[in-house]
Amino acid sequence: MAKTSQRAPRGRRTVARHGELRSPHPASLVLKVLGIVTAVALVSGAGVAAYAVTDIAVEVAQNSVELEGQEAVPPDLGAIEGGVNLFLAGTDACEPEYADYFGERCTGEDAGGELNDVNLLVHISDEPRRVTVISFPRDLMLSIPECTDEDGVTTSAMWKQPINAAYSFGGLSCVAKTVSQLSGQNIPFAAKITWGGVIEITDAIGGVEVCLASGISDPYTGINWPAGNRTISGIDALQFLRTRHGVGDGSDLGRISNQQQYMSRLANKLMSEDVLSNPALLYKLATTTVENITPSSSLTNPVTLVQIALAVKDVPFDEISFVQYPVLEDPDDPNRVVPDEASAAVLWAALDANEPIVITGDVATNGGVVLEDEGSDDVVDEAAEPDDSTTETPAATPAPTETAVELPSSITGSTAADATCSNGNVNW
Repeated sequence: MAKTSQRAPRGRRTVARHGELRSPHPASLVLKVLGIVTAVALVSGAGVAAYAVTDIAVEVAQNSVELEGQEAVPPDLGAIEGGVNLFLAGTDACEPEYADYFGERCTGEDAGGELNDVNLLVHISDEPRRVTVISFPRDLMLSIPECTDEDGVTTSAMWKQPINAAYSFGGLSCVAKTVSQLSGQNIPFAAKITWGGVIEITDAIGGVEVCLASGISDPYTGINWPAGNRTISGIDALQFLRTRHGVGDGSDLGRISNQQQYMSRLANKLMSEDVLSNPALLYKLATTTVENITPSSSLTNPVTLVQIALAVKDVPFDEISFVQYPVLEDPDDPNRVVPDEASAAVLWAALDANEPIVITGDVATNGGVVLEDEGSDDVVDEAAEPDDSTTETPAATPAPTETAVELPSSITGSTAADATCSNGNVNW
């Protein structure tokens, strides 16, 4: 049953409302910047961070996953050549050490299941390098191809299923194959992360300062925070990224935009001098990241990680774009969405042609965030915790000289250079 409407988002257009569906995995904060994290840790950390990854490469390889139906990328000693795609999945596995945080999700009849509730395609362009991260809503209905899981069990192709069911049909490989079929993009690299992994990696970086244009009150995640800037880590960061009822119009689509705010501010912190000049922190970040992901076998070679790192390490913040895959309301179910293939085709064509993109749509879908200067006049720093490593958002770099492609307004999003704030549901 669809949830009752909360307050309308300020100056934002709604697309489709979502019902009381399973809470999605909050791993966007790590998944959206996993390639950037790896770049920072491996390249800027030099021998220290590289050793950290090499030291546990064998252990990681033992847990890796073969990707079905994707072309391999040839090895090289320099930055990876050509455009390349990484798929990043967040799953809602109930790990024993963290299960108590999540109530019925980890104690009820569904506790043994695992869904891919966060789905991100990271596209790294050929020269000039740009990064585009496409988020796919968990309630997106689409075709799932025939998949073979790690035990050799094959499931038949299905015409219309939610994207977050793909993991249960064939693991990480099936999710990557499903997104590859939808997008027409070859996906040679993939990884997944769980709730516990989000907590561990967030703690490794020492938390991130986020901005609340108005307060957030959400009994489902236990958040009751006033407007202001707030440094969050661990379980607080996880619950901030899980909150749906506390931001925008209460929909899953609004939550994705709120997660993008966290990602942008995390990226700024990762690239700050306090992080880049701290070998001990880089070592911890590198080891924690690698220890908490399940990669495709194509990502287990440290040389490959260095190649990817070299490709993205100098990408300016205004060339790191975070967009939401365009959708339409499902005519069969108002709590689901279906692909807006016409709008998406413009995005895929631009990526294939290595053309820069311009986001013409709103900064948020369903009002999850607002631009910082559009937020409440009451935004103050009283809620902030001291954090010497937080830095100001760097100034945007000049616009690209190539002809840019204006994306349809149905594709919402922002760049890492944009300062956004959570559009919370309460005003104290």
